[in-house]
Formats: sequence, structure tokens, C-alpha cells
Amino acid sequence: MPRRQFDFHGHINSVLIPNKLGCFLLIKLLGLGILINISVSCPLNCQCFAKIGLVQCHSSLLKEIPKEIPYWVRNLSLAGGNVTVLPSAAFQSNGTQLTNVTTLLLMNNSIEAIEALAFQGLPSLITIDLSFNLLSSIDKEAFDGATDLRVLKLNHALRGPLQRPLINFMWIKHLKKLERLELTGNALPSFPKRVLTLENLQELYIGNNAIKRIDEEAILDLSSLKKLRVGLSPNPLVCDCRMKNMFLWLRNNSSQTLDAQSLRCYSPSDLNGTEVTGLKLDDFKCINEDLETASYVFFGIVLALIGVIFLMVLYLNRRGMKRWLNNFREACRDQMEGYHYRYEQDSDPRRSHASTGI
Repeated sequence: MPRRQFDFHGHINSVLIPNKLGCFLLIKLLGLGILINISVSCPLNCQCFAKIGLVQCHSSLLKEIPKEIPYWVRNLSLAGGNVTVLPSAAFQSNGTQLTNVTTLLLMNNSIEAIEALAFQGLPSLITIDLSFNLLSSIDKEAFDGATDLRVLKLNHALRGPLQRPLINFMWIKHLKKLERLELTGNALPSFPKRVLTLENLQELYIGNNAIKRIDEEAILDLSSLKKLRVGLSPNPLVCDCRMKNMFLWLRNNSSQTLDAQSLRCYSPSDLNGTEVTGLKLDDFKCINEDLETASYVFFGIVLALIGVIFLMVLYLNRRGMKRWLNNFREACRDQMEGYHYRYEQDSDPRRSHASTGI
């Protein structure tokens, strides 16, 4: 039989049982409060899934990065909005950091500019996807604060004047741990050699651009980076003698290209559609791919010279031309006077009566 406890009045102490019940109810209320806080803290036009650490904000009404993003989020997806600018500390709300975010998806947001320190406050960030945007400005300090970034996707994301400066872009200096870089579909005219300074880069995707060949300097750098794998297809490759170094690199370092068998020649016309790896070294003949352009330029120069000569002839014979113009004008005047005289004769009523009388 359990021992009873009595208070100083001699009554049985029944306070212990209510205390246990109160603690149980308090724990329940705290748990409920946490759940309510999680559900209430989900931003407008967003969906929050606390169990898997996912926040999705896929709405065209999204004009800026939402405030009050839940602290527990690991995967943050903000796609399909109209966030034109990523300002400094865009993901910091009230000075707090989203320390758990590892994946940030910002596809198809019409983003045009990324300002300095835009990703500050995301110390655990591993992957950023900025594909299908309209980037024309990336500040050189844009990725300062995202030093642990491993994957950066910029497919179909670069527009306007940024395409060419990308070859010498400065914002990669903060991406020392980057392992995968995707730059497909950006109309890049040449191989972006600056990315080869990324010491830990293992995968580079530059397909669907305007690259005709990889020059000798870049080939030498690629040959020394044995761990780097490059995705090149498709690109409008010009299979002429200037591509021999690239062909030898493809043949001798096939493990460095992720899609070597898919590479096709775009020109010359007799090799159009031919697999690059199926060619022989003798097939790469020297052609002047600028011949047609040069022909048009030469034709324009010839026409300009003819025009200049014609004007000089006119200038040197200006007196004779003036005399000829005067004679031509007099002849025209005489002709017009003759027409005018005949018209007056035909319209004279006396001549009409005379002809009727006859």
C-alpha cells in the first residue's frame, strides 16, 4: 500500500497528481504552439513543408524575396516570379540568417541584376540555380558570403552585354569550392577560359552556345586539369585546320569530355553533321570561313571606287555638263513652245470656221 502524505492540517496531499497533469498539458501546448508558429510563419503565396525542410514560392505575384522565411528551411524554391533584382542581403530578414538553407532555386524569375552580397546570410548554401533569367549585371562581390557553394547553374540566364564579359568575369573569385558550373544556352562566342581558374571545378557544361572551337591556350589548360569534365554539345563547330589541336585533345583525353560522341561539325558544308571523333587529322583542311564576308567587303569597295570615279568625271567636265544642260533645257523649251503654238492654232475659232466653209 502506497504511503500517504499528510499536510500540517492532517489532510491527504493531493497536489502531486494535478502537477503531473499540468506538466503534460504544458508540453502539449508547447508542441501545438510550435506547429502553429511553423504554419503561421509561411510567407504569402508560398507553401511550407516543415518535415522535409521545403519552402516553395511559385507565383507570378512574387516581386521580391519574401520576408519571414521559416528558419528551418533547407530547400528554398522561388521560381516563376518577377524578382528583377537581387539586392544586398536579400535573404536576411530582420538581421537573421537562414543557416540551414543548402539549395536555392531562382529559375525563371526575370532577374536582371545581382547586387553585392546578395547571398549573405546563407552560410550553408551548396546549390544555386539561376537558370532562365535575364541577367545583364552581376556585381563582382555578388557571391561574397556563399563561399561553400558547390553547384552554380546559369543556363539560358545571361543576356545582353554580359555574354562577352563573362569570359573575364570577376565574381568567380569567391567560388573557390565550386565543383559544377552550368553555362548552356547563353550564346557564348568562345570558350570561357576564366572558369579554368576555379581550382575545384570538376564539371563544366557549355553546350548550346556559339563556340566554333577551343583555342590552343585553353586546350593546354584543359590538358593539365585532369579532374575536369566538360560538356560541349551542341555547338557550331568549324572543322578546319584550326581545330586540329581540339581534335587531338578530344582523341587523347576522351575522359575529359562528357559528350565527345555527340559532337558534330557545323561547317564546312561537306562535313556538316559529321561526328568529330569519327574524322581523321587529314580531314581538317584550311578554309577561309571569312571568305564570303571578305567578298562582300571587296564588292562594296569596288562600288565605292566606281562612285568616286564617276563623281570626279562629273567634276572635271562640269563646264561641258553645264553647256549640255543648257542645250538640253533650250531644246526642251523649243519643243514645249512648238506644242503650245499648235495648241493655240487648233483652238482658234476662225480656223475652225474656215475649215467648215470649205
